[in-house]
Amino acid sequence: MNRIRKNDQVIVSTGRDKGRRGTVTKVEGDRVWVEGANVVKRHQRPNPNKGLQGGIVEKEMSLHISNVMLFNPVTNKGDRVGFRTLEDGRKVRYFKSNKEVVDA
Repeated sequence: MNRIRKNDQVIVSTGRDKGRRGTVTKVEGDRVWVEGANVVKRHQRPNPNKGLQGGIVEKEMSLHISNVMLFNPVTNKGDRVGFRTLEDGRKVRYFKSNKEVVDA
């Protein structure tokens, strides 16, 4: 079970996009793609078979999962995440600072 999941609101904690807030669009192993963060320019060759036009394209690249923190709406900051088992046996994530459950 991952601490960061798809569609989570996160804050980038390091790098040139430090402080930027966005939604996680994809998670693969220890890499995450955050909407609007780590945008780079890549040269793309035209491919008429796929209908791709050539030129310089901006695309989002992945960040390591350790460089993002889950956004806590109560404190308006990034927060560390832990796991807890509830009375009914469900395993849920919670914010370490104020002990609030993320997955309600």
